Amino acid sequence: MLDRLKLMEARYNEINDLLTKPEIVSDVKKLTELSKEQRSLEKIVTLFHEMQTLENSLEDLKEMKRMGDREIAEMAEAELIDAEKRIEEINKEIKILLLPKDPNDDKNVVVEIRGAVGGDEANIFAGDLFRMYSKYAESKGWKIEVLDSMPSEMGGYSSIEFMVSGESVYSLLKYESGAHRVQRVPLTESKGRIHTSVATVLVMPEATEIDFKLDMNDIRVDTFCSSGPGGQGVNTTYSAVRVTHIPTGMFVACQTYRSQHENKRAALQLLTTRLYDQLVREKEEAEGAERHSLVGKGDRSEKIRTYNYPDNRVTDHRIGLTLNRLDAIIDGKLDLVIEQLVNEDQKRKLSFDEGIRL
Repeated sequence: MLDRLKLMEARYNEINDLLTKPEIVSDVKKLTELSKEQRSLEKIVTLFHEMQTLENSLEDLKEMKRMGDREIAEMAEAELIDAEKRIEEINKEIKILLLPKDPNDDKNVVVEIRGAVGGDEANIFAGDLFRMYSKYAESKGWKIEVLDSMPSEMGGYSSIEFMVSGESVYSLLKYESGAHRVQRVPLTESKGRIHTSVATVLVMPEATEIDFKLDMNDIRVDTFCSSGPGGQGVNTTYSAVRVTHIPTGMFVACQTYRSQHENKRAALQLLTTRLYDQLVREKEEAEGAERHSLVGKGDRSEKIRTYNYPDNRVTDHRIGLTLNRLDAIIDGKLDLVIEQLVNEDQKRKLSFDEGIRL
């Protein structure tokens, strides 16, 4: 590990020198690439330097403990304990930072939410989840663009698909794929009985041309009249678009926008992302990645979380986490759950990685 840290330190110093050169500063693409690499190395190099400083101080503190008077010896002993504890903490942090990084972590995502089990109540809950993710995105400074939606008559959505754009979106939202269960008294329940309903969430990393190039020769585009709310254009103009990937039979329809061009753009974006997500999941299954990861596999039957309104309780079943903070979480304070998932995921990966090396 020490040799690897020294190599990273040398590369970090090399990048700092390169970023001062005029030919790099004038090359926007190269400047962006190097700045991104510099940021990825900065935290681990900073920790490495802190660890070196602390390790260099250990002998001096031990000497002070042996040779100083009682007051100095006690002070040296306390500082020695703190330094050794901090070195241990830094070692753990560095090991986590050295774990192989998910190549999709820096990507934007496409999220699909569907009302599943529970009829109108499931659709209403799908709308609640969309609001939760929207509030969470707002708190992170991310942007949301609705790509397609099917509003439900009683409120919420039978399905909604949207793009979340910003810094490292997938690294946090990737834990949300799966079945979300809600327990509460529906508005339509006259006898006050608690019902259980389910909405499913699928989080897919946005596909770029580097990741996956869609061959338009494999695509069939059909247009049709949009339906539902939308004004004069509804059922009169062929603005809705369905795109089909002929080799796989996968298709996406979009009628969110008034413009056929915009609907086609959104549909192609959704289709490309779905095809890329399928490739990613096939690769993960082949490698057995799910053995040591908390990231959902996109299985709609995989129950990951329960939201119990009467008790103001949220339970994440993957890590046995229960919080009586449902009101805050559904209002967008999702870090209360996600931070714990990230920590547990890192621990499992670290344990798995060390097990392989042993």
